[in-house]
Amino acid sequence: MTVDLLTFGESMVSLRSTGPLASGGTLNMQVAGAESNVAIGVARLGHTAAWAGSVGADPHGEFILKQLRGEGIQLHHSVHPERSTGVMFLEQRTADLSRAFYYREGSAGSTISRAHVSAALNGGARILHLTGITAALSPEARDAVEYAAVRAAGDGVVVSLDVNYRSKLWSRDQARAVLGPLARHATIVIASDDELDLIAPPQAGSGAAGTATDEASAAARLLDAGVSEVVVKRGAAGAAVYTAEGRLEAPALAVTCVDTVGAGDAFTAGYLSARLDGVDTAGRLHHGILAGAFAVSTRGDWEGLPRTEELALLDAARGSTVR
Repeated sequence: MTVDLLTFGESMVSLRSTGPLASGGTLNMQVAGAESNVAIGVARLGHTAAWAGSVGADPHGEFILKQLRGEGIQLHHSVHPERSTGVMFLEQRTADLSRAFYYREGSAGSTISRAHVSAALNGGARILHLTGITAALSPEARDAVEYAAVRAAGDGVVVSLDVNYRSKLWSRDQARAVLGPLARHATIVIASDDELDLIAPPQAGSGAAGTATDEASAAARLLDAGVSEVVVKRGAAGAAVYTAEGRLEAPALAVTCVDTVGAGDAFTAGYLSARLDGVDTAGRLHHGILAGAFAVSTRGDWEGLPRTEELALLDAARGSTVR
């Protein structure tokens, strides 16, 4: 049965601290993963979502599967008998700075292959959502991402690609070599303003693809290459969408920020959900910003993501109580 959104990648156990890890203290156990964050966000906004991946035959993997099932996510997964589920420690070092420490090399999640993806795609999807994180996990995972993008685009499926660059997984040059060609198959490209140079074709006469470029120019080159929508996340400065019709911009919503982890995934979920609903470009941008505002004003990767009926809550006066 066709789902509204299909995504795949590595979901990990996140152990969160409320202070320096070296000082010890209580750790909260949560599920983390850019792809599963987006799937949960889309599902909470009223759509069907599926996630494909692999977890270890361990309590961590069991925890992840239970959490995703509890959020209504359809699973296309395998349980690896020999490799462990990835783990991330997230340290809140100061009120304004968090640090992530990954223990994911050789994890079960890195073994995702085109066989996993093929089986999931056979069920059908309106949107295939990919991230650069999965492509960085292993050669096998990169092959799966490339296969999925080519197959989905050929089948007329909307392909969404969020760059999600992670410097601890690969260098910018490595990311550029993979994600640049991958973007040619994307309908929607989503990137932070400092990630556009990783996917935009080089300017004519500029030589290598890594040269510095401005946002509008990079977006124009991506549109010329066949991308339909270039969505730029600017964090606290809001977001912009470039299409053949021009550029639309919107400021971020003023909320009290307590946790920025997962905010980009929340924005993506809101944006893609609105697209599934047939909302126009301005409306998609607004929904993305609303979802992002929920994310940064609550703790957790996805725990604070809104449901459809909650989107209007942030229109209420700040500090108010809805009775």
